[in-house]
Amino acid sequence: MAQDEQPQIYLITPPEVELSRFPNVLSQVLDAHDVACVRLALATRDEDAICRAADACREVTHARDIALVIESHILLVDRLGLDGVHLIDGARSVRKARKELGNDAIVGAYCGASQHDGMNAGEAGADYISFGPVGASTLNDGEQAPADLFDWWSQMIELPVVAEGALDEHLVRSLAPVTDFFGLGDEIWQADDPAARLGDLITAMQG
Repeated sequence: MAQDEQPQIYLITPPEVELSRFPNVLSQVLDAHDVACVRLALATRDEDAICRAADACREVTHARDIALVIESHILLVDRLGLDGVHLIDGARSVRKARKELGNDAIVGAYCGASQHDGMNAGEAGADYISFGPVGASTLNDGEQAPADLFDWWSQMIELPVVAEGALDEHLVRSLAPVTDFFGLGDEIWQADDPAARLGDLITAMQG
C-alpha cells in the first residue's frame, strides 16, 4: 500500500442480527463514514434466516453503492444478488469459488496468521487476503497475526490485505501503514453508538 494512502474500512456484521433493528444501525454507520465493503458473517446455518438478513443488508449497502459479500456460502451469492464471498478456509475453496462465481465476483480468503496460505490463496485467484486476529483473543487457538506479517505482505505482495480481529486504537494506529483494509465487527457493534465508535477507530488510524 502506498504510504500516503489510508486503509479502507471493511465492516463485518455481528454473528446474530435483529432485522427489526440492525439495518437501521448499519445505515447510520454507512451514512456517517466511508466504507468499502460489508461482510455478512452470521453464525446461523438456517438458510431462511441467512437469506432474510442478506436481503435486508443488501438493500442498505447497494443503495449506497457498497459491496456486500457473504461468509462461506458460495451458492447463495448469485441467488441473493450479492457481490461475492469471503472464505474462511484459507486457500482451499478459492478456485472452486472463482469457477462458480466468475471473474467479476469478489472472492476473499481468511488465512489466519499463515503467510503460506495467503500466498496460495492469492495464486488461486483470491481478490484479497485477510489475516487475524491481530489482537489478543481466546477464540480458536489464540494465535495472532503479527505486525511483521502485514509489513512483509505490504512490501512483497500487491494483493490487498485485510487486518481483522480484536482491534483497538493502538493496533489500528500501528497497522495503518501496512494494511489496505481494517475488518471491523464486534469492535463497533458492541458499542452504544457504533458510528461514533467507528469514528474513534478511524481517527486512530489517521495517526
